[in-house]
Amino acid sequence: MKKKAVSVSGVYPEIEGGRYPVKREAGEIFEVLAYISGSRELSVWLKVRQIRPSRTEWHRSPMEPAGEKEWRGSFIPEKPGRYQYTIEVKTSSSRENVLYRKILEAEVEPLKARFAAWYEMFHRSQGKVPGRSATFKDMEERLEDIKKMGFNVIYLPPVHPIGKTKRKGPNNSLTAGPNDPGCPWSIGDETGGHKAVHPDLGTIEDFKHFVRRANEMGFEVALDIALNCSADHPYLKEHPEWFYRRPDGTIAYAENPPKKYEDVYPLNFYPENREAMWEEMKSIFLFWIENGVKMFRIDNPHTKPAEFWEWLINEVKGKYPETVFLSEAFTNYDKLEELARIGFTQSYSYFTWRNTKNELIEYFLKLTSTYLKDFLRVNLFTNTPDICPPIIQTGGRPAFKMRIALAATLSSVYGMYNGYELCESNAFSGTETYRDSEKYQYKVWDWDRPGNIKDYIAILNRIREENPALHYYDNLRFYSSTNEHIIFYGKSSRDKKNIILAVVNLNPYETQNTRVTVPVEEFGIGSDEKYTVRELITDRIYVWQGRENYIRLDPHIEPAYLFRIERHVSREGAYKKQESVHLAETHGRHFFSLREAIIKRRDLEARRELEELYIREIIPRVYTGPVYDEDYARRMNEISRENGYPTIIKAHTTTPGH
Repeated sequence: MKKKAVSVSGVYPEIEGGRYPVKREAGEIFEVLAYISGSRELSVWLKVRQIRPSRTEWHRSPMEPAGEKEWRGSFIPEKPGRYQYTIEVKTSSSRENVLYRKILEAEVEPLKARFAAWYEMFHRSQGKVPGRSATFKDMEERLEDIKKMGFNVIYLPPVHPIGKTKRKGPNNSLTAGPNDPGCPWSIGDETGGHKAVHPDLGTIEDFKHFVRRANEMGFEVALDIALNCSADHPYLKEHPEWFYRRPDGTIAYAENPPKKYEDVYPLNFYPENREAMWEEMKSIFLFWIENGVKMFRIDNPHTKPAEFWEWLINEVKGKYPETVFLSEAFTNYDKLEELARIGFTQSYSYFTWRNTKNELIEYFLKLTSTYLKDFLRVNLFTNTPDICPPIIQTGGRPAFKMRIALAATLSSVYGMYNGYELCESNAFSGTETYRDSEKYQYKVWDWDRPGNIKDYIAILNRIREENPALHYYDNLRFYSSTNEHIIFYGKSSRDKKNIILAVVNLNPYETQNTRVTVPVEEFGIGSDEKYTVRELITDRIYVWQGRENYIRLDPHIEPAYLFRIERHVSREGAYKKQESVHLAETHGRHFFSLREAIIKRRDLEARRELEELYIREIIPRVYTGPVYDEDYARRMNEISRENGYPTIIKAHTTTPGH
């Protein structure tokens, strides 16, 4: 009987037949799976080599069976760069090895590509003198305050000279006064363009000093690059052919009907001298890299050709593989996804407009549990200079805390625009536009003004740093919560030694109660076993039991809880507060006497009284929450067991009429 030929198929990861590289991080295990049919007597190898910034020889490592015809192999790329991988198979009866028909690629990037906390520092408003721009020196003085909040990336809007022609005034008005600074995204004047810094900020040496100081404090500096020009940019005189022209011969300004951006001129990326023009664009990035910048936020990349970005990112990473590119892709979904495929390290997302439980679950399941996880990393920004989301305009301080807790835990990389820590929500009614925005005027902030959430943000970032589960992007799992306003999800480290469970009240106005279902079987905990969870924001310890547990979230106290499963509970010690025990005994006796009246006499008045007792007195003390009382809950459950029910909650839910 003729033996079946060996074939290799179903290789994972592989994007669009190998057209695009997958994304991974240096120092992390890169796992490869394959389906190999044919003879069972096989020797299978995973072949890997680095091809940039320098080419290495192929390295072979054995793959192991992972099923009837599945094989698994892995390697650890130690350095950022572009890698190639493929599969080689040898049978005992064949003289020649079988190679997979494709050579696949992986873009291996630095850890900061996946795990980072970005702080958008609007440079012109970091000073202390009204009506005057901050300087790079002023900005250095703010770094300590930002460091205390736990951020590790300082992202700056464009630092270049700003055009004067058609300059915008306060609140994007069409007329600017003589002292109005204009919009930083209108780049270029007689002092320079994309390779210059605004004289009000300082010199290029001052900028380099700022970057060095930031690096010394543990920050990376990210710079906004907007590939457009003001009417005064040197490119308009040196290369007028790089711009679009109207039928009357004038250079066309940017438009997004009905809006007109008369202070900004878009570039034409397909002029006759395209190669020279693209090389000049690349030189902008190389200039800033050579001056200490390793991370770039790209403004409106979807309005430039994808072909250009694929070429530019490959060119830059070929020389500086540790470079990170963040795509400001607030655009249609297909375009957002395309920009990620062709090379952008991270992307903005629609998180800003996802507020309900179902919206969030649906969106993040798509992002972290499908093919997208192999090339699209979303950087969750709570707000931007252009977007003050309605939820924080109306939800007050609880909404600010809730949204940043979501951003910091749903993704391993997130960011916020300065002023968020002050709960700044002054926007034009019915819009997402900040009133008196620093995009168009100087501002002086009181960075310690009352009502700020700086300490809260510091706690969140400390929790992120201390818990490896939150360092990863695609380990997000959603779990059951019975309340439509409460979302329940978790993340586990690769070795399952660090397990974080997040419970967030999405309603910033009202207290919400819920029953959550913990997948204890995934964590090695018995279905009725007791275990300890530490709530990391408030640093309180709770004893949970089995799969079903109950939580109460008052958004005006804490809209979100982050639990870490710490250890199993072998036994309970003595009571700590006798007054809690006595109160539980009083409530317990009354509860079960009312329950008996309901059962035996169908007493509706007893039914109403029991419900009031349970909601007002018992729930707050037995549900995990701000006034949870461990001794009260323990004694109440003992009384319940004496009456034939495992917990007081079970006694309530089984009461007739519940």
